[in-house]
Amino acid sequence: MPSFDSLFNAFVTILVTIDPPGLAPLFLAVTRGMNREERQQVSVRASTIGFLVMALFAVAGASILSVFGITLPAFRVAGGFLLFFIAFEMVFERRQDRKEKIGDVAITKDMIHNIAAFPLAIPLIAGPGAISATVLLSGSFQGFGAQAALVGIIFVCLAITYLVFVLAERIDRILGQTGRSILTRLLGVILAALAVQFVADGIKALMAG
Repeated sequence: MPSFDSLFNAFVTILVTIDPPGLAPLFLAVTRGMNREERQQVSVRASTIGFLVMALFAVAGASILSVFGITLPAFRVAGGFLLFFIAFEMVFERRQDRKEKIGDVAITKDMIHNIAAFPLAIPLIAGPGAISATVLLSGSFQGFGAQAALVGIIFVCLAITYLVFVLAERIDRILGQTGRSILTRLLGVILAALAVQFVADGIKALMAG
């Protein structure tokens, strides 16, 4: 089994890339006009689909890469740069603007019945950053027990995301614009540090190979 530090780092990495607090106002935006029961159904479906997508990459991420002839260290470096870019966007609040544009597209196209799958599950929950982070982490979680632990971490992160959706109205009122801005920037700095570590580990592995 992985160490506690590895498990905690995996939890932080996945949770930060999903960014549940940042999704709260977007969830309210794309479910505008729905009653509480309809929002509950969307929350369950979106969280379930997001979990299934990320669990697939957690278990079969390395196999998917091998099909394309990509080594894990190479993906670790590329994924690290991608995560760093996402962290940069979070610190300077560019990511939120991009997410809001995705949400606006969903509303204008009247995709209420498919809102759980798009844009909530993909690409807002299981987006490029979250999927990249999951594949990167899967390289350090080898064996059935370790993979089960990683899937468990993903489940916990998606459970938190589900709770955020359920409490979206309250959280949005409590945090306010200033609170969301501070929290997003703080999470962005943490993600940037984790991204640098991914790149450093990937380069070390490439040089050793």
